[in-house]
Amino acid sequence: MNKIKALYIKYKEIINYLIIGGLTTVVSILSYYICVVTFLDPLDPIQLQIANVISWIFAVTFAYFTNRKYVFESKNKNIIGEMTGFFASRLATLFMEMAVMFLTVTVLKMNDKIAKLIAQIVVIVSNYVFSKLFVFKKEKKAPETKSEAEPEH
Repeated sequence: MNKIKALYIKYKEIINYLIIGGLTTVVSILSYYICVVTFLDPLDPIQLQIANVISWIFAVTFAYFTNRKYVFESKNKNIIGEMTGFFASRLATLFMEMAVMFLTVTVLKMNDKIAKLIAQIVVIVSNYVFSKLFVFKKEKKAPETKSEAEPEH
C-alpha cells in the first residue's frame, strides 16, 4: 500500500489530471449526446458544430474549477485572468476538436459518437500541455541565499 501511495504522490498531478480529464470527457460527451438526441441533428454540419460548442461550454466550465483545485492546486489570486487564459487555451483545442469532427464525420462519414471519442483524446492531451505550460504555471521562486536560509548566531 505504501508503494501505491508513493507512486500517487510522485505522479499526483498527472493522475489527478487523468481523473479530471475523464470526468470532463464524460461531461462533454453526455452534454453532446443530450443535444443530438433531443434537439440537434448531427447529420447537419451546422447543428453538429452547435452541439459540439454546447458540450464544450459545459466541459470547460467544469474543467476549469476542477483543474484549478485538484490538479494544479492554483493559489493564483487573479481568478479572472487565470480563467480567461484557461478558456482561451480551451478555445484553441475547441477549434482542434471541431476540425477533427468535421474531418471524421463530414468528410470521412464516420459515426459521430466514435469521432467524438477520438477528438476527446486529442483534446485531453493538448489541454494538459496548455494548462501546464501557460495557464497554471508555477511561479519560480528565487533561490534562497545563505543568509536567508540560515539564521545568524
